[in-house]
Amino acid sequence: MKAETKQLDLSIIGKRPGAGKNLVYVCSLALISLWFSSCHKAEEKQEESKAFMLSDTMMSRITLDTVKTEIVRNELTLVGKVVPDENQVIKIFPLVGGNVEDVNVELGDNVKKGQKLATIRSGEVADFDRQMIQAQSDLLIAQKNLSSTEDLYESKLVPERDAITARQMVDKAQAEVSRMKEIFSIYGLSKSTNYTVKSPISGFIISKNVNRGMQLRSDNSEALFTVGQIADVWVLANVNESDIPRIKVGMSADVRTISFPDQIFKGKVDKIYNVLDPESKAMQIRIQLTNVGFKLKPEMHATVSLNFEETDRMQAIPSQSIIFDRSKNWVMIFHSRSKIETRPVEVYRTLANRAYIKSGLKDGEKVISKNQLLVYDALND
Repeated sequence: MKAETKQLDLSIIGKRPGAGKNLVYVCSLALISLWFSSCHKAEEKQEESKAFMLSDTMMSRITLDTVKTEIVRNELTLVGKVVPDENQVIKIFPLVGGNVEDVNVELGDNVKKGQKLATIRSGEVADFDRQMIQAQSDLLIAQKNLSSTEDLYESKLVPERDAITARQMVDKAQAEVSRMKEIFSIYGLSKSTNYTVKSPISGFIISKNVNRGMQLRSDNSEALFTVGQIADVWVLANVNESDIPRIKVGMSADVRTISFPDQIFKGKVDKIYNVLDPESKAMQIRIQLTNVGFKLKPEMHATVSLNFEETDRMQAIPSQSIIFDRSKNWVMIFHSRSKIETRPVEVYRTLANRAYIKSGLKDGEKVISKNQLLVYDALND
């Protein structure tokens, strides 16, 4: 019905005077209107494509990196822990038995060489003191006896044998006094019944097994304190059997901890322990680190990343440049402030700070590696 009505209307118009001219006029207006409309839309699209441009603020916030071909590196991740340098650790045992009267430090304290750690009241110390007094007394008596014997010998009242014997007694007494002084020096004793436990080195108290009031035996096999210098520390990491062929002394190592997740502690593998733990079937390696600010504490858990080179070469960019969206990997190619391209790439491997690209990039191209997601959202929303 509608089609017939339109046809009828047109036939009526055609029968009116001047209808042909009117029809041509109307059609011309319609065509001109459509042409202007299409031109306007094209201009809008062109303006829209030219509308995006990075502002000065945004330019200061992004970072550009250049695509370049590099040798592909691989990464082996190991689990380990922080331990003190064994060459800088001293265990302190009680040299005498007795009752602990005072403990002057706590676990984790920083101590200086010669600092008092604890005081022990000891019967053995009292006995050493008695022996010292006896030795000094015997020396004094022997010296007086020698003096009188020499006077008598000069007066021909005693034979020379007596004078020689008197000199020998002085030498013997002098040797005993020297021996007791050496004992006092070794034990760090003074003229009292107390024995003072002192730190032999400067460092931190990394273990403490003594409390006030404890009774100690001189043959105690457990150390009272362990003092360690932790300006340099070790990280011991476990290596599975399948990864042992990859490990070499001198490999660069990046160490991360839970306490400082954003900080990487750099070191090198300086020792391989060529034995396997019978239970874990793992081999240990050692990484030595400089402990700036004493951030690394003994027994901290650590994650160790070892990097090694392969034979292939590929384009490489910072790993943070990669944007994963719509099941694809993308990078933002920077041509100019007003021309930024969103390009899909095929990623071969991603490490902690480097990504190797199988296809999609060329050497020398600039990629946005910081705040690239802001630019991506602005261009692709």
